Amino acid sequence: MSNRLLVLGWHNIDPTPGFPDPPGVGRLGFAKQLRTLARFATVLPLQDALRRMADGEPLPPRAVVLTFDDGYLDNLELGVPMLAEHDFPATFFLVPGFLSGTVGAWWEDLSGAFERARASRLTFAGVTHDLSTPASRQVAHDAVRGAVKKLDHASRVAEVARVSEEIEPAPISAGDGLFMDWGGAKSLLAAGHEIGSHTVSHAILERETEAGQLMELADSRRELESGLGISVDTLAFPNGAAGDYSDTTTRLVSELGYRCAVTTRAGLAGRADSPYEMRRVILTPTTDLPSVASKGWRKARTMVGRRVASLSRR
Repeated sequence: MSNRLLVLGWHNIDPTPGFPDPPGVGRLGFAKQLRTLARFATVLPLQDALRRMADGEPLPPRAVVLTFDDGYLDNLELGVPMLAEHDFPATFFLVPGFLSGTVGAWWEDLSGAFERARASRLTFAGVTHDLSTPASRQVAHDAVRGAVKKLDHASRVAEVARVSEEIEPAPISAGDGLFMDWGGAKSLLAAGHEIGSHTVSHAILERETEAGQLMELADSRRELESGLGISVDTLAFPNGAAGDYSDTTTRLVSELGYRCAVTTRAGLAGRADSPYEMRRVILTPTTDLPSVASKGWRKARTMVGRRVASLSRR
């Protein structure tokens, strides 16, 4: 038995403009990762893990929770059948704005625009970038992406739109939707999976005012509960690094009645830690999962050993 939980997180499975990979490698890699988990881990639902940790009940050996952020359509079309092969439960953190098609995923919009750019140069933040080669476009893309991440959501969306207009992307063909809709979300539930909130518009919360954070957190929960007829009390912070949320954010999450919030800060989750800053290991389908898991559990054993030694010295 264990008191530490490894929470794993993915975004897409197949390649996208924002997460490029050679065709086919994502689904092959993800299938391999699931086979590894089937051999060595005990996969349990997030809600079950939270209940055990809150009640002081030991977790099973090598306890793992599987999560997916954003609601990529391939999570449903590829991920759900592959999870079913192993009878694995998962939690999908969804964005109501994506489900409704009223909000775009800014990183995919930006990456897609650069992928289809027809302009030869871009001036951004006083620097003129060459766009004549794939390598130079990648440099420009990375500079813009890093800069707009620091903005609030409204400014970020506006800047992505401005840059996209300047680089004149070729039109995207109809039907290239990357994200599932409300019907897809209901299919996740029908398959036995859990759904959590990922805010209304995928705003990076610390970039927003307190009122803006409250709206993102409260409205996402309300819209998911209303649209799906379920109770929603788990959350994943968009982006989720240490600087992407604050004490104000975690206070609001607690006051709104969320049961937990997961981050993208690598590590293992424990019952002694705040449920509103749960550590999680983010993977791509090509990540070497045995190496990641081994390092995580070795670190946990080291931390436990240090705590025991510290107590023995008192």
